[in-house]
Amino acid sequence: MTKRGLSGLDASFLYLETAEQPMHVASLCLYDVRAKQKRAFAKAVKAHLQSRMHLAPLFSQVLAYAPYDLGHPHWEVAESIDIDYHVQRIALPKPGSMRDLEAAVAKQHATLMDRSRPLWQFTIFEGLADGRVAFYGKVHHAALDGKGGVVLANAILDLSETPREVPPPQPRAVAPKTDLKIGEMIGAAFSNTLAQYAKIVKSIPSVAGAVAQAAAPVLKKAVADKNIPVDFAPRTPFNVNVSTQRAFSTASLPFDRLRAAAKTLGGSLNDGVLFVCASALRTYLKQHNALPKKTLVAAMPVSLREESNKDLNNQASMVLTELGTHHGDAKKRWLAIQASTGKVKESLKTLKGVLPTDYPGLLAPLLVSRLNQTVASTKLLERLPPVANLVISNVPGPQVPLFLSGAKMATFFPVSIVVHSIALNITVQTYCSGVFFGVIACKKAAPDLHKLTDAVAAGFDELIALADAHSALALERAAAELQPARPVKKAKAAKPRAVRVAPRKRAQTA
Repeated sequence: MTKRGLSGLDASFLYLETAEQPMHVASLCLYDVRAKQKRAFAKAVKAHLQSRMHLAPLFSQVLAYAPYDLGHPHWEVAESIDIDYHVQRIALPKPGSMRDLEAAVAKQHATLMDRSRPLWQFTIFEGLADGRVAFYGKVHHAALDGKGGVVLANAILDLSETPREVPPPQPRAVAPKTDLKIGEMIGAAFSNTLAQYAKIVKSIPSVAGAVAQAAAPVLKKAVADKNIPVDFAPRTPFNVNVSTQRAFSTASLPFDRLRAAAKTLGGSLNDGVLFVCASALRTYLKQHNALPKKTLVAAMPVSLREESNKDLNNQASMVLTELGTHHGDAKKRWLAIQASTGKVKESLKTLKGVLPTDYPGLLAPLLVSRLNQTVASTKLLERLPPVANLVISNVPGPQVPLFLSGAKMATFFPVSIVVHSIALNITVQTYCSGVFFGVIACKKAAPDLHKLTDAVAAGFDELIALADAHSALALERAAAELQPARPVKKAKAAKPRAVRVAPRKRAQTA
C-alpha cells in the first residue's frame, strides 16, 4: 500500500495544535430514534460503523512521523482499531435540555485527540428531554476539510431508513514499517522538499501574474487617494489568546425563507447568512458595551477544491469580508455586505486556481511549532491590530433527509475551531429545510455565548423585514408604471382680438 504524505496545509493543523488550540472539527446531529431502537441504538451504531469503515480511508489511517521531524508526517494503516474507544456513550444529566447538551459538547470539543490512534472519535449522548439522541463526531482537521467531511458522511449515512448494502472490505494490506538509515532519512526528506520547492518555483509566474492582476485596481486607487491599502479590523472581546475552555451554542433558521429573503434583496444565501450574523453580533456587542465604531471583519474560508476532486484533505484558503456592523440602518448594513462579498468573488475568479495549498516540509514541524509557541506565550497577537474579528463559514449540505443505522437525522450543527486572537467561530451548515448555526468560542472570551445565538432570530427577522419592505416598494413602483396615464386636456386656442389702429394724422400744409 502506498503511503500518503500530508500536504503543508494538512500538516499545519498538527504543528499549530496545543492544549489551548485543539485542531479538530466536528458536528452535532440530533436523531429521531424510534422507541424500540433506543436501548440498542449505541450498539447498532457501532456495528454499522464497523461495516462501513473500509469506505473511507480515514477510519483506519494513523499518523506516522518523519524521523527527527525532518519533514511532514504521513498516513499509515493502523494495525488495529478499538471501536469502544472511537465510539463512546454518555448519558446527559437531567433535565437533558439543549443547554445541557451544548455544555457537554463544549467539554468534549476542548479535549485533544490521541495521535497514536486514527484521528476520529464519535460520542452518542442519551437522556435528552425531547427523546432524541445526539451524535457528536469529531475528526482532526489534518485529515479533512468541510468538503472532505461530506465525502466521509456519504460513507456512513444513508438516504433511507433501511441501510444500503455495501460491498464487503477487501483484504487489507498493511504497509511495511520503514527502516531507513540516518543518511537515507535525511536524503528522503531533502528529496521531498526539493520537489516541493520545484513545484512552487514552477507556479511563481502564474501566481504573480494573478496577484498583480487582482491587486492592480486596489493599488491604483491607493495611489490616487494617497492611502495605504491595508485596513485592520477593530479590537473586540474576541481578539484575545484562547484558553483551554470552550463554550458552544446553536441556532437554526428556515432554509427557504432565508434564501428567498436574500434573493429578493439581490443577494445569495451566503449574503443572507452574513447579514444575520452581523445583526446578531451588533446586538451581542451592544449588550456588552463593546460595539466598535468600525465594521467587524470576518475571515471566511473558501474551498479551492475542484468539483471532481474527492480527496479527503484540505484544499482551502481564507478571505476577509466586512460585515457592516457599524451601520445601525439594516439597508446600509446589507449593502455594505454585498459590496464586500462582491469584491471577494471578483478576486477569487483570478486567484482560486493558483493559490498554493502546500509548502516544503523540511524542518517544518520544528519551526512552525516553535513559532506558534512563541506567539502564544508572548501574547503577541493581542498586541497587534487584528486582521479579522471572527471566522464565519457557510458549508452547503444535502437537501434530502439522511439516516444513521435506521434513525433519521433531524439537525446538523457544525462545531469548528478557535485560535489565538480569533476566539469566536460561527460555522453554518445547510441541511434539508434548515440552516444550522454552530457557534464555538473560548469560554473566557464569551462566557454567555447563548446570548449571541439568541440574537440570531432577531437578525433573521430584520432580514425578512428588509426584504418585505423592498418587495412592497417594488410593487408600488410596478403599480405606478401600470397606472394608465390621464389624458392631458388641450388648452383652447384663444380667439384673436381685433386690433384697433388709430388713423394717422394728416400732415398740415402751409
